Amino acid sequence: MAQTENAPIVSKIARQYLRLQLTSELGPVRLRRLLARFGSIQALLSASMSALQKVEGVGPKTAESIFQARTNDAVEREIERAAEENLHFVCWEDVDFPEALRNIPDAPICIYIRGRLEPTDAVAIAIVGTRRCSHYGREQAVRFGEMLGGAGFTVISGLARGVDGHAHRGALQAGGRTIAVLGNGLGTIYPPEHQGLAEDIAQSGTLISEVPIDMQPTAENFPRRNRIIAGLALGVIVIEAGSRSGALITARLASEYNREVFAVPGRVDRPELTAGVHRLIREGEAKLITSLEDVLDELGDVGRILGTTTSAATTAGDSRTESTAPQLATLSQEERAVFDALADEELSADSIVENTDLEMARIMSVLTALQLNGLVTQLPGNQFTRRKPQGNRKNRS
Repeated sequence: MAQTENAPIVSKIARQYLRLQLTSELGPVRLRRLLARFGSIQALLSASMSALQKVEGVGPKTAESIFQARTNDAVEREIERAAEENLHFVCWEDVDFPEALRNIPDAPICIYIRGRLEPTDAVAIAIVGTRRCSHYGREQAVRFGEMLGGAGFTVISGLARGVDGHAHRGALQAGGRTIAVLGNGLGTIYPPEHQGLAEDIAQSGTLISEVPIDMQPTAENFPRRNRIIAGLALGVIVIEAGSRSGALITARLASEYNREVFAVPGRVDRPELTAGVHRLIREGEAKLITSLEDVLDELGDVGRILGTTTSAATTAGDSRTESTAPQLATLSQEERAVFDALADEELSADSIVENTDLEMARIMSVLTALQLNGLVTQLPGNQFTRRKPQGNRKNRS
């Protein structure tokens, strides 16, 4: 969800979770076991050393670190640094925590955020690939970033050199949203030459990390970062990846999380850049794609909704008439239900869920489609309303 200027840096519940995230001995999987045993974060932080050690995988060292976290002032220092860097935190119990990410088995305990999260980020596609991409790989990363961003998807990547950076740029060039997931703390931008790109992303999208603010890039953090990229997305597109590329880790995780995996075919004479991509295609682990339509076809209802409205907007150009009757006649049952829910007032996405009984992910894909079709507009504070008729305007073409 979007953050207001007066929003707290960290909620009361997130402060408690942050204490545990800053404990090096405790990861998200082990924390889930502890929560299952004690029932709540409050009960966990009040448990005795002996009770903690009765949980599978929790030995004396881990129990001691949890016990010490209750009074450790590291969390206060981290919150002070967040204020200095204009960051905020959300934990997996906060309503602002991305629902798709919350549901993966190894979801991060807390994430650090610069910028804002939006409900529309539920409709997201990740683009990943090699850092040493070819001219072809750069073209395809920008192309798919632009196409997806222009179609209403949030584009997710890792801010790395090569494919990642070009995918972010493509989304921004299309006026779309993009999320960068970093493998280091948000107090530092890595690689340093992407400082300007990171600032552009934070202005209209989001920077995310799960590691402490001042942690520098380390090799072990990047595979962990990749699971967040996969967890946030409906699907992952791989563009140029050698046989040992980290992008293949993201593809594998996406498959484990029941996300779609796509691959853009590469040049056959550059196996150092494309061997991994072609293996995914050859072994049926990824669907070969060459266009936006290929992605939409695989995404079922979400793809159908976005594809129909994107096509309609492209055909119609910028022309809008005062009558929306022809557009309304083509709406699906779900689209009409959301449109009707906005008949009398501005509503938040949560309120639309209550009024329609549709799941949040479906609501967000439908709202995105209705916005693309010019029927609904988003207001400050994540409120949605029917778009007022604009009258006839000249087609720019």
